[in-house]
Amino acid sequence: MTVEVDDPAISIASAGQVSLRPVLEWLARRAEPVAITLVGILAGLALFSLFIVAVGKSPAVLYQLMYTGGFGSWFSIQNSLSRASPLLLTALCVALPARLGLVIIGGEGAVVLGGVAAAAIALPLVGTVPVFVVLILMAVAAMVVGGIWIGLAGFLRHYRGVNETISSLLLAYIAIALMNQFVEGPLRDPASLNKPSTKPLPPEYMMGNIPGMDVHWGLVIGIVACVISWILIEMTSYGFAARIAGGNVRAAQIQGLPVGKLIGGLSAIAGSFAGLAGMIEVAAVQGSANASLAAGYGYTGILVAFLARHNPLAIIPVAFFLGGIDAAGGLIQRRMGLPDATVLVLEGTLFVVILFCETFYGRFRIFNPDLWKRPALSKGGA
Repeated sequence: MTVEVDDPAISIASAGQVSLRPVLEWLARRAEPVAITLVGILAGLALFSLFIVAVGKSPAVLYQLMYTGGFGSWFSIQNSLSRASPLLLTALCVALPARLGLVIIGGEGAVVLGGVAAAAIALPLVGTVPVFVVLILMAVAAMVVGGIWIGLAGFLRHYRGVNETISSLLLAYIAIALMNQFVEGPLRDPASLNKPSTKPLPPEYMMGNIPGMDVHWGLVIGIVACVISWILIEMTSYGFAARIAGGNVRAAQIQGLPVGKLIGGLSAIAGSFAGLAGMIEVAAVQGSANASLAAGYGYTGILVAFLARHNPLAIIPVAFFLGGIDAAGGLIQRRMGLPDATVLVLEGTLFVVILFCETFYGRFRIFNPDLWKRPALSKGGA
């Protein structure tokens, strides 16, 4: 008996077999960002190799040292994980607003102000309040300040039409200036002569390390924040509304979605994570608020977010990768005689190439089921 159908998948299913087409389509759509990102990274490394050759150095030696310094030993891995901790949070400051179609690149401002706020609220409480309570209050203060700072960029975007990329970047410069004013003025420790800073936290008030590792608890906080962010965006009605608004603001407004509240709220949540990164730098690394808070984590977080395609879960391995590159910077400088800005040049090259690769999404037939051609159907058969 002959059965004529319009879809080969249905024909297979009618014979008692399960169609693989939906599975292949699912794999194809999710393999595209991974494949294009990996190709972009390899292309960026190849392009950077030309720069290394131009300065008379060996790319092979460079990448060998990069692997050794970032991932070649347990010590290197722990160093990379420590450097990845703030990147997890600053990348979320970029990735979450991006789901609304916003490009916010001023997370550095939230980091430095979050660190200052954390130090300012902790110092009067030292010796009178339990350590755990002080750390909680530091985190809350940093998140509130960071949320307000980045939320301001979202507010200006929705209610005044100010470009959020420019406003967030300018706000970052203002935040750094405010940090310098506080650290060198009312919050300065008189004992800090060469490098102005606030009074240092006592050792017992510092955030400890994960048991068995030389990595502070900021890594766990960053991973938990990424998981919570993924759940918020992918599994809640709030996240669904944000994705709708990011896809088409006008359609979201027609449906009655509170676009303004979504933009302001998600921007504030993103900024709170960057502010938390500043608190962790104070409580786990620096011990005080000083100019070292402006270490560029907010800007590196931009690259992490774009490499991860603004996926909070993908941010975790990407942050570890870039943390390893940063960790290898000192070894590269000592062994190859290259300036410490070499790693920044590499990250900038990767960023430009990744932006260029954005133009290739949806153009490859293998990754786009909508472009797959169905085979010709046979009208005969027994």
